[in-house]
Amino acid sequence: MSHPHSHGPAHHEHRHQQGHQHQPQHGHQHGHQPQHQHPAEDDAAQAEVLDLDAEVLAGHLAAITDWLPLDAEPRRIVDLGAGTGAGAFALLRRFPDAEVTAVDASPGHLLRLREKAGALGLDDRITTVQADLDAADWPDLGAPDLVWASASLHHLADPGRALRAIRALLAPDGVFALVELAGFPRFLPADAPADRPGLEERCHAATDHLHAEHVPHRGADWGPLLTAAGLTVTGERTVAVDIAATEHPSVGRYALATLRRIRTAAAEHLDPADLAALDRLLDADGPGSVALRPDLAVRTERQVWAARR
Repeated sequence: MSHPHSHGPAHHEHRHQQGHQHQPQHGHQHGHQPQHQHPAEDDAAQAEVLDLDAEVLAGHLAAITDWLPLDAEPRRIVDLGAGTGAGAFALLRRFPDAEVTAVDASPGHLLRLREKAGALGLDDRITTVQADLDAADWPDLGAPDLVWASASLHHLADPGRALRAIRALLAPDGVFALVELAGFPRFLPADAPADRPGLEERCHAATDHLHAEHVPHRGADWGPLLTAAGLTVTGERTVAVDIAATEHPSVGRYALATLRRIRTAAAEHLDPADLAALDRLLDADGPGSVALRPDLAVRTERQVWAARR
């Protein structure tokens, strides 16, 4: 997913169309986003994390799409907060007759998504729409059989309004799938690194503090929010992720990219010794690089809710 705010009007990019180059939006700066980077730089850094997340956790994402409680294969799917396309491509693989409308605020992410779709020969099955999910009026997204939102709704100022809009959007027998994260993944054992045990948890504590202020709905129990919006929850599950670096070649790069973003958000809240230890982990070519650790792993959880009108 990517940050779902945009200051521009909704913009549609139709199939087979590479679209225009847009200036990246400034958006609202939340705690997990770098506070001093140019928006275009942050957009690219976030896209790197999203791409690696999709690559490393592809099996878990496929398991979620397999689990969805559907009566029939959906033909029209809307992906809200699509980012660089992890969910969209997983859904297209799962449902070979479906077409996806991918909605996101970031023109850079949507351009990357379209480039991927072209490389995969899927550009005739994806339409992209640049839109602000916090806007009072959403663009016309049709009446989808399945609406998918992964790690996007917790960014919204008024997720309740978005959930009501999703209910109105769905086809009569449509399903809404909401996937949310437990937070940034963990990569190190609790006693690592040896010179600063518990460093990663202190980094997470700093970013959690920022998220509590700027992204209060992250980690929420979405069941009551779905019910309050007039939706009926039909399924819920938790997907645990624990992937050792020996099991996937990209875990090291994923750890570096994720911890770099955590460093940007948490730097001013860490003491100098912790910051120095974190920088040693983030030195990709140094002997202390996190990517070289034999105990490296990706550990996180994703929660999934399925709901109907």
